[in-house]
Amino acid sequence: MSLTFPDLLGFVGVAMVLACYFWQQTIGVERTDWRHPAINAVGAVLLLYSLIYRPNPASIAIEGFWLLISIMGIVRAIRARRG
Repeated sequence: MSLTFPDLLGFVGVAMVLACYFWQQTIGVERTDWRHPAINAVGAVLLLYSLIYRPNPASIAIEGFWLLISIMGIVRAIRARRG
């Protein structure tokens, strides 16, 4: 099996999401740090892009929710920085 460009982007997305999870579990994330949810959001977008080419409904659902939750985290972090 050869990897396509969308597959490679999907693996980059996986690496981003896993790096954020590792970051959260080891160092922790401040409420005002927008970078964590932003990296998660980009990772989810890359994974969703790869899923266009190799659809998997369950994976599309989880990545869609991952993206929405990440956007909520970005908004929350920005509001916390202002407050």
